[in-house]
Order: sequence, then structure tokens, then C-alpha cells
Amino acid sequence: MELFLLSNGKLADDAPLLGYAQPQLHAMIAQRGITSAVLIPYAIIRGDQQQRAVDLSVSLGISVRSIQDFSSAVEAIEQAELILVSGGNTWFLNQMLHEKGLVVPIQRAVRERNVPYVGWSAGCNVATPSIRTTNDMPVRSTVVLPALGLFPVQINPHYIDAHVSGHMGETRDERLAEFCAVNPDESVIALREGSFLHVSEDRLNYFSVRDEDFKLFRHNQPIQHCYDVSALQSLVPFRCD
Repeated sequence: MELFLLSNGKLADDAPLLGYAQPQLHAMIAQRGITSAVLIPYAIIRGDQQQRAVDLSVSLGISVRSIQDFSSAVEAIEQAELILVSGGNTWFLNQMLHEKGLVVPIQRAVRERNVPYVGWSAGCNVATPSIRTTNDMPVRSTVVLPALGLFPVQINPHYIDAHVSGHMGETRDERLAEFCAVNPDESVIALREGSFLHVSEDRLNYFSVRDEDFKLFRHNQPIQHCYDVSALQSLVPFRCD
């Protein structure tokens, strides 16, 4: 199984999409001889979904087609060499995956055919067991919480621990601590901008273009600041060395 779970898609407006992960992505594409990818753009509500495919084609150096260009979304996944899941609104994305009948086809593609999965922001969220640690608003009245479950631990992308002057609401740390209090048997990995987790076969690695840490939240335990994945060994079925 190969997963790229990115906190975000860009570090700046004028940066190439997925640019900070290009070395690892290009190496994977070259090693596997991948020539095309299927983009799942459902999370994009206000942007141009077709332009997202064009931007990814340029960034990755392969042909990228939106899943909406195929006559059958399920068949598109069944034939995909690489699955790309865009950021945007996590709630809308997850609901569309369920409505389009794509959850099982994606799971089978990744787990049985070893098709690489690259998801950023919302696409990272839906790769976990559920979308309960998203930062997004539930923009539709129908709410679906279970997600793809490709990665066994909840992730909070776009993590920031800055304190905004004048803001009297809960901080992100407080919100994630609340999640762990309500779900004491679960943990949350908080990924800062410019960072991602990479699962390749049975090994898990962490990358940060800014050499920053990720945080690990667990109930009744101090928040851990981690620069490598060794702290995750008891939580995942992958090698963390």
C-alpha cells in the first residue's frame, strides 16, 4: 500500500500544486512507470475542478483526468494507475464518495491492486477512519462520518497552534483535546502546513519541508511534539523507524 497524506496542497498561491512533495511523488511515479492519474475533485465547491486537473498534470508530469470525465466513476477507479483526492470541503467530499459508490472501489484499488493514493487537506481527512477531525463546516444537512479508513489514525491537517489576538473561542489544541476526551481510545495526528505522511509498503515516514514537528494528541497524556514517526509505532501496523 502506498499513501501520501498531505496537510495542504500549496505553500504559496504561486507555488505549483503539491510542489513541496514533488521529489517523493516524482520518484514514486518514475519507479512505478505511472503515466496517468484519476483526480477526485468533489471537495472543490467554488473553484475550477478541470483547472485542478490541468495544474496537477503540469506538477506531476503525467496525464491527469477528473473522475467526472469518465462515463463511470467506479470504472475510472478500477482502471486508475494513481488516485488523487483534492482538498476543499471534507464533508461534501466524503458524502460524494459514499453517494457515488466509491468507498469500496478505492479501498480495493489501494489495498488489493496497490494503487497509490495521494490526498491533501480534505483528501487527507477522508483517508482516515472518519472525518471527525476535519476543520471544515458541514455544508450539507446529510452528514456522513465514516471515511475510507486507509490510514488507521485520525489526522487534523492544516494544523496551527498560533493564538490569534482577540479570539475568545477554543484553540485548535483545545478542540483536539475535546475530541480525545470524548473518544479516549483514539489518537489524533496534527499535521502542519508543508508536511505529510508517506506510507510505502509496510513503512511509514514523515516529511516536513520546513523541518517542523507534528503533534500527537491522546487522552490524559501530554501533547507530543514529534519529528519522526517512532511515537506512532503502537498506533499503526507499519514500520516506524
